[in-house]
Amino acid sequence: MTMNRRTLGHMALCLTAVAALGAAPLAALAADEAPDALIKRLSADVLSTVKADKAIQSGDLAKIIALVDKTVMPNVNFRRMTAAAVGPGWRQATPEQQKRLQDEFKVLLVRTYAGALAQVNDQTIQVKPLRAAPEDKDVLVRTEIVGRGDPIQLDYRLEKTPGDGAGWKIYNLNVLGVWLVETYRGQFAQEINAKGIDGLIETLVARNKSNAGAKG
Repeated sequence: MTMNRRTLGHMALCLTAVAALGAAPLAALAADEAPDALIKRLSADVLSTVKADKAIQSGDLAKIIALVDKTVMPNVNFRRMTAAAVGPGWRQATPEQQKRLQDEFKVLLVRTYAGALAQVNDQTIQVKPLRAAPEDKDVLVRTEIVGRGDPIQLDYRLEKTPGDGAGWKIYNLNVLGVWLVETYRGQFAQEINAKGIDGLIETLVARNKSNAGAKG
């Protein structure tokens, strides 16, 4: 369950961009706002927040996890993201197994990207023109992170959520042409085929403990 280190470093910037999705002052604003305008405004907000927060820049995991729980999770369809990453095995998992998969997957992502948050310095986000009809409920928002070196492609898949708390929610990310969900799906499928759902959970737990030790 390894990925190219450079790609991981760039994918870490996803976390900073996604983290801004909790910054909207009113749920109604998020519901009415176009998805590309939402990404543009909130990405700018979070970049400025990270640049001003020395604890996050230094990789303070507890603070980063608190930030994710407060701002990211309410604005990402993480159940859909986890289910897509697990693949067909998700439907075979019990509710308790599904909960554990979501919890461990979140920790895996946060721990993997936490150290790279320190790389955020003079980057800005450029949002490309949205190619979608007003009635579309599933859209692709394409952006670039511009700073030192080559621009970093960062695309978002968002879905429109109906009813109370309506608004756009992220369910997948593409960094440098690599979709996060599809990347993990292949790795998770190997674990499930070899050890079953419980085996995948055990692997995620072990990887998270190993990452925690490395951070320490």
